[in-house]
Amino acid sequence: MILPVMALTLIAFQPTDVIAKGKEKEKTVMVGGAAMYPSKNIVENAVNSKDHTTLVAAVKAAGLVETLMSDGPFTVFAPVNKAFDMLPAGTVETLLKPENKDQLTGVLTYHVVAGNLDANSLMAKIRKGNGKATLKTVQGANLTVMLDKKSNVWVMDANGGKAMVTIADVHQKNGVIHVIDHVLLP
Repeated sequence: MILPVMALTLIAFQPTDVIAKGKEKEKTVMVGGAAMYPSKNIVENAVNSKDHTTLVAAVKAAGLVETLMSDGPFTVFAPVNKAFDMLPAGTVETLLKPENKDQLTGVLTYHVVAGNLDANSLMAKIRKGNGKATLKTVQGANLTVMLDKKSNVWVMDANGGKAMVTIADVHQKNGVIHVIDHVLLP
């Protein structure tokens, strides 16, 4: 069924720019007002997105910068700042405290899956699973990915919380980012 894949691709992508890089050209996706370069790693790109400042601060506080700069590959479901703002008051501040580093690390690594799962790969897994697919996170627990009637990809956490993929296939040197609109909780 090719139609949902095409619909996801058309809906989820932001307009792309082609940026000259020496003699080669590099397709970028705009996220948070900044071009995301496939030649850069996840951290190098994320720090430029004004929509991911909370996520970047959390990654730094959890000591995950080096991990997300490594070869990977990683698939990251990256919540925007507004997603963190939807958490109960004081949650982010509490998680960012040094004494809560393990809990913060658990939440962040729950948004990461080993491997490079672009939109086509996710769609193939969803089709194979008759509408749903289970992904094992780096944290160790599972996420479920599924489609709605409009062919939007949703990610569901272990508690039934859902996040929609709002920008898919932000390719990185060490994986791919899918921007989501809610924080997932293990």
